[in-house]
Amino acid sequence: NRKDAGQLPAGSIAAVVKLKNTHTGDTLAEAKEPITYKPTEYPLPNIHFAMVPATRGDEEKFSTALSKIHEEDPTFVFETNQETKQTIISGMGEMHITNQIDRMKRRYKIDISISEPKVPYRETIKSNSESKYRHKKQSGGAGQFAEVWMRISPKERGEGVEFTESLSGQNVDRGFVPSVSKGVKAVCADGVIAGCKVVDLKVDFYDGKMHSVDSNDMAFQIAGRGAFKDAFESAKPYLLEPIYEIEVHVPQRFMGDVMGDISSRRGRVQGMDSDGHFQVIKARVPLANLNKYSTVLRSMTQGAAEHTEKFSHYEEMPRELAQKVVGAYKASREEN
Repeated sequence: NRKDAGQLPAGSIAAVVKLKNTHTGDTLAEAKEPITYKPTEYPLPNIHFAMVPATRGDEEKFSTALSKIHEEDPTFVFETNQETKQTIISGMGEMHITNQIDRMKRRYKIDISISEPKVPYRETIKSNSESKYRHKKQSGGAGQFAEVWMRISPKERGEGVEFTESLSGQNVDRGFVPSVSKGVKAVCADGVIAGCKVVDLKVDFYDGKMHSVDSNDMAFQIAGRGAFKDAFESAKPYLLEPIYEIEVHVPQRFMGDVMGDISSRRGRVQGMDSDGHFQVIKARVPLANLNKYSTVLRSMTQGAAEHTEKFSHYEEMPRELAQKVVGAYKASREEN
């Protein structure tokens, strides 16, 4: 039933129609001066899935649906992860995500597939290395020729990739430096040992060779990629994994179970505090071991506990686990 309301006392819930430019969080008022309230602080999402439209061609409807759902419900968040090339949706629990997916299917007639998100591991090196790579191709007419001599060395965490040139003499035209840089950046984006972004190293293009006719931009890009890969693979490469800070609010009687579960996820407890009838556990846990953690936590504590999580930093991944990631990447490449 619908009934007109002449006025709305504080705390009332009502519906309005035909509001074209009004969104969640807006305040409607009839006043001479604008009325501004402190914005609502929404809780951080604690569960994540990768999502794709099941049918090719639905990408535009898919993007529109995600934007509209987030506009209505700010606790439903989405982003495109540039490292894993996945669209990641996040929410307050599996039921929340399921409900929003059902809304998208009903309202926008889109078939959707969800899966566990890929972990955005990163690749870097431990030692200095150098390489010499020659690219030569001759197939009638003008060929391709380029030779790149390169050194690489590790940098501090978070410093990114630095490309420099220290060429001397006339062995290589300085006009080919951007070509080598482009080749290196392409490899850094795609990865060498596990298909992950390369970070925190210095690259120095210090010498090489060229041909007056056959050397060109593409030849030096290819040589730059080859030289960088060779140097990287001999510089003791290793993987970095993302570590997240979690804060768990849990009743005292479930503390032992929750602490044991955190340890089983390779988590490290940073401290504990109390908040009324709840204990607060602060810990750091690898992202790879946080999949569906909110669901497990609620099951373990009969729905009495909750947690928040946020990115903290990257750190070196244990060797045996890194080898599994590298092995899976090589197997998928061979299969493809």
